Amino acid sequence: MRTNLRMAGLALAAFATAWGGLSKAAEVPKSAEVQQTGTLAVANTLDYAPFEYLDANGKQTGIIIEMAGEVAKLVGAKLDVQRTPFPSMIPGLAAGRFKIAWETFSATPERLKQVDFVMFLKAGLAVSTSPDKKASFTGDTPLCGKRISVSAGSASDFLVDKLGKECTDKGQAAIEKSVFNSSTDIVQAVLSDRVDARMDDATASSYFEVTSKGQLVVLPTLYDVAPLGLAIAKDDKGTADMMVAALAELFKSGAYKTVLEKYGMGAYAIKEPYFVNSMDALRAD
Repeated sequence: MRTNLRMAGLALAAFATAWGGLSKAAEVPKSAEVQQTGTLAVANTLDYAPFEYLDANGKQTGIIIEMAGEVAKLVGAKLDVQRTPFPSMIPGLAAGRFKIAWETFSATPERLKQVDFVMFLKAGLAVSTSPDKKASFTGDTPLCGKRISVSAGSASDFLVDKLGKECTDKGQAAIEKSVFNSSTDIVQAVLSDRVDARMDDATASSYFEVTSKGQLVVLPTLYDVAPLGLAIAKDDKGTADMMVAALAELFKSGAYKTVLEKYGMGAYAIKEPYFVNSMDALRAD
């Protein structure tokens, strides 16, 4: 019996070694700054729910804040969220004022001249409607013949025009677009049945579904999907390696999915985090 237990223990040890050990979190590399200070410092605006905001008690919370907290645990560091205006973030990274700006950045050629990114999310445009109308949006062209509200001059405004032309080119009914100047007016137009649905930023739409307790529900199709990421200083390999490895652990443990679904953002998960230092590195997922 003891021999069998010893052999089983050796086999388990060999298995653990082959797969990188039983505590992969311990293998997340720390950047030089985290090693020296014991602190994971993150620049963040703290004013864009559901990603980051102050709750009723003044506590920092939201998707990014919770994920940053999990990363800090993985590297054995204290989290320090430094409230920073969004326009100051990329210049601040380039000037060396901080190492990580954790927001939902889109990677653009202009930004990539100054910073690199670690992608951890995707987003786009989505359509939301009242629960009783959801079943009427079917097929490959669910918006054809529908009354859709948009914000003036937004990406949705232009996309609805494009989709409407595709409808008529296929011989289907055109989209009837209604343009509003505020998101409140757009939502009220749907709730009062003046339009059938709204098209807006997907993350904002999903958050409204959660906070309104389902007054409007988001349809499954995402339009103009693009990856989103946190920003780090150009060629800062230590910080990049730490963040990619730490986020990979959150993906594998299920913590990533749990946080997103808590805020109604499960549809915007990506397969794995990845590093981007050029437009060629962006992925379609």
